[in-house]
Amino acid sequence: MSSPVRTIRPETSVGEAHRILLRYGHSGLSVVDADDRLAGIISRRDIDIALHHGFSHAPVKGYMTWQLKTIAPDTLLPEIESLMVTYDIGRLPVLENGQLVGIVTRTDVLRELHQQKTREKNGGSESENSREFAFCPLPEAVERLLRTRLTPELWQLLTDAANIARDRGGQLYIVGGAVRDFLLAPHDKLALTDIDLVVDGDCRSGDCAAVDVARALQKLYPAARLDVHGQFQTAALLWHKDSAFGALWVDIATARTEFYPYPAANPEVEASSIRQDLYRRDFTINALAVRLGVPRSGELLDFFGGLADLKLKQIRVLHANSFIEDPTRIYRAVRFAVRLGFAIEPQTEGYICHALSSGIYYRIQGENGRAPALETRLKSELKYILQAPYWQAALQMLGDLRALRCIHPTLELDRELWRQLRLLDRVVNRRKKEEGRGKKEEGRNERQETITNAQRPIPNSQSPIPNPQFPIPNSQFPIINIPEWQMRLEVLIAYLAPEYRGKVAANLQLPTDSIQWLQDLESVKNQILEGLPKCEFPSQLVMLLRNCELPLLIAIALQSPRKIRHQIWEYLTLWANVTPPLNGNDLKDLGYKPGPKFKQMLDDLLAAKLDGKLGDRSDAISFLAQHYPQD
Repeated sequence: MSSPVRTIRPETSVGEAHRILLRYGHSGLSVVDADDRLAGIISRRDIDIALHHGFSHAPVKGYMTWQLKTIAPDTLLPEIESLMVTYDIGRLPVLENGQLVGIVTRTDVLRELHQQKTREKNGGSESENSREFAFCPLPEAVERLLRTRLTPELWQLLTDAANIARDRGGQLYIVGGAVRDFLLAPHDKLALTDIDLVVDGDCRSGDCAAVDVARALQKLYPAARLDVHGQFQTAALLWHKDSAFGALWVDIATARTEFYPYPAANPEVEASSIRQDLYRRDFTINALAVRLGVPRSGELLDFFGGLADLKLKQIRVLHANSFIEDPTRIYRAVRFAVRLGFAIEPQTEGYICHALSSGIYYRIQGENGRAPALETRLKSELKYILQAPYWQAALQMLGDLRALRCIHPTLELDRELWRQLRLLDRVVNRRKKEEGRGKKEEGRNERQETITNAQRPIPNSQSPIPNPQFPIPNSQFPIINIPEWQMRLEVLIAYLAPEYRGKVAANLQLPTDSIQWLQDLESVKNQILEGLPKCEFPSQLVMLLRNCELPLLIAIALQSPRKIRHQIWEYLTLWANVTPPLNGNDLKDLGYKPGPKFKQMLDDLLAAKLDGKLGDRSDAISFLAQHYPQD
């Protein structure tokens, strides 16, 4: 049976009952009286007919079926089957002590009959030589394979959680990605760092079933940190560098359903059944669950054909409006397809194209000014994709689907944008190589004999200056402290028209300095494009570019002609880290009084050094004596 059962009162209007059916996707509703005793059932067809005749305001008690066939929790399957066939009944309420505790539908019966047939066909157990697990989803086979693939400590943790849920009248399931990955490679070791568990049970005494289970489990495992999110009926147990679990995150949620009040909103969630919980997920391959603990430990729940889609290696969405309700599922579809080597099922691709062409996201933005719930999820998906090793293939697929329009309706992955992203990748890879060489150098230096102070080289201020016409030996690209995914995202945003960049960056919650330089990009780029051709000496190059932040310079270089790009690269790799041969303390030691003039003096010294006019410290002192004589 499915439990809990969604119910309404006899006085509920037909219009309200219709809204509830729409919200939860049911084909009928149970009607209970003030004492929560079953009074009748009303089907979707009954409601549709009443609406057709204009009775949306009328109470459902005038349209419900009140002469009912019911069953008990211990009613056997043959009797259930007989009642449904004899009386053409699609659903049978389950009563215990006069109270409605569950409901059995035709689908439940068909699924159970199918599982019985599968057991008989396989002789009640999995073949010893079977390597195609998708053909044999028997509970005992699933449990045995799952147990062998997990560490003994993790299996014991799941067993303890299942026992705690059972003692509280619930049933525990492992759901989502862990089940998917297990079914894809059932005979390989399963290394889990993130596990999603669902408790199919009621919320009691103001505490949700999942929270109750998590608190009890934490008492058995006090080394875990407990985080509770009551609003979403979830809790999490976290281990960090644990001797048994390493780094492990276990999410525990109460089975729930969700409803999007409008497209791109945060969904409204409430407690429901495991079937509804799986239905709210994104794709069939992620809507799989395995029952943990008695009875029927290891039972695989596959309500939507996820097992078949794993075999077909395809990404299929659960319902047609999924991408309308949450456009970021488009990005998840691409991410899973590329990561797993799957194809997006043709009808699902059609739903994606329809959602993008509908313009629903932009209408929401127009009505509300922005869609913060969607933008938060979108940034998260972009981060997942742009930091992954397969980011190029995923971005190419998003471009082919024209899905970058979720970032902004004008954004397309054309040849020029792709060229800029590849150039950025060269910059990032160059920096990684230099970091690798630097670490090797550090290792060699540590192994060398320590040099005495007398043998140490004189600091930069006394070092000879190379001829500026030739590259400086051991040139180094400046340190990049920005995550790679963010740099790629900023290149995408920088490709937009100037008037859109700042707003899109703000909507995607980029750091304040990123928003600022994206807003300033166009004006600074124009100044640099005008000034760089006039630079004849390195000092002129440095003075023009030194006040620009590194991300801004990289963005300008990516968008500029080759000659300009070469000059910016020369600045970054050759001249950006050059310092004046003297500093402020040196000036004071030479008798100069501190003041605003120090900055000009140091700038002049730097320019002379960059242009090859100074050799050593004595040259710098002579330069000052000539240009800044003391009284």
